[in-house]
Amino acid sequence: MDRLFTPWRLAYVTRASVETPPCIFCAALKPGEADPLIVHREPRAYVILNKFPYNNGHVMVVPNRHAGRLTDLEPEELTDLMRLAQTMERALIAIYRPHGFNMGINVGQPAGAGILDHLHLHVVPRWNGDTSFMTVFGDTRVLPEELAVTADRIRASLRDLGDVAR
Repeated sequence: MDRLFTPWRLAYVTRASVETPPCIFCAALKPGEADPLIVHREPRAYVILNKFPYNNGHVMVVPNRHAGRLTDLEPEELTDLMRLAQTMERALIAIYRPHGFNMGINVGQPAGAGILDHLHLHVVPRWNGDTSFMTVFGDTRVLPEELAVTADRIRASLRDLGDVAR
């Protein structure tokens, strides 16, 4: 039997089993660091673009506080989460004119949560026929708009909505 020794990996392997990776949603809120994917901030929640979107306009509404379940949130946080989802629905309709939406929260790994310990609500615009042959056969999504452009369009739409967004 051949053996390949890689002693430089020992520190990584032993650390990986005890270290918890940083929460991407908490990291996005670090003071002094403006995350370009955040399109709206409020005292208890914010809206961030999905870095790997299903469709253009795919955002996530996230409580500022690190909490993994709906039962961990205070009533005011829950209210802000749903109000911001409603605001994003309005903004995305104004921008993209989608035929529908998927909105959802995945709690726990068996439910499909990719980020297990920080609850977030996906808001995904949908159009009739938006799953093309590329998705079905090529396991590839084709998105015609860059994330920076999407962020600018959403921020402008939220400004246009004004009081409706509040």
